[in-house]
This record gives sequence, structure tokens and C-alpha cells, in this order.
Amino acid sequence: MSEKILHATSRDSWSAALAGGEYRAESLAGEGFMHCSTAAQIIRVANMLFRGRRDLVLLVIDPQYLRAELKWEPPAHPSGVEAPPADDLFPHLYGPLNLEAVVGVLPFDPGPDGLFELPAELR
Repeated sequence: MSEKILHATSRDSWSAALAGGEYRAESLAGEGFMHCSTAAQIIRVANMLFRGRRDLVLLVIDPQYLRAELKWEPPAHPSGVEAPPADDLFPHLYGPLNLEAVVGVLPFDPGPDGLFELPAELR
């Protein structure tokens, strides 16, 4: 069994994906891939990029069902943001996410302090 990977997105974007038959993050058009994380990486990423956002869900993806290519690569990060260690490889999906690869959709709301914690289902 392969390790699940995760992707945080807005509830609206996920609803649009369900209606359209596949999910495409904005980064796919701009960077050529979609950013994903492991369970060990997602909280650091979410707190860095999405702190305080209350409109997110966490997609749980089983890589064995992906149609697009998945590559494990050094982190890509916005300028001005502290980069994770270069040897901490992140899953990047080079194409749209086919819906049958999504094996779970979890609410992903921060606590009162705006910080995220790993959902109980993933601990």
C-alpha cells in the first residue's frame, strides 16, 4: 500500500472539481504542477501559507490511482518565505488530479489561534 499524499484546497475549488470531473490547482497552469505534501509536511505548509483560512478541505490522495505523473522533488516556495530543508522532498503532481485518486476529503479548519493541526483521521 502506498503512502497517501495530501493537498489543501478551498471548499469552492473542490466543489468545482466534483462538478467538472477533475481538480486543477492554480499552480498547475502557473508552475506546471500541483503542490502536495505528506502527513509529516502538511501542517508546516498550511501554517506557512494558509494561516487563519477557514474555507479549506484536505484532499487525501492515493498515488496508486493517479493518472498524472507524480514526482518527489525539493520544495518550491514563495519568495520571502523560509524554505524547508532541500532534502525534504515534496510530492508534485504534473497534471490534473483525477477524482478517483481522492480517497478522502477532510474538513481543514484552523484552531482559534489560526494555526492548523493534523486531522485526527491522519494521526
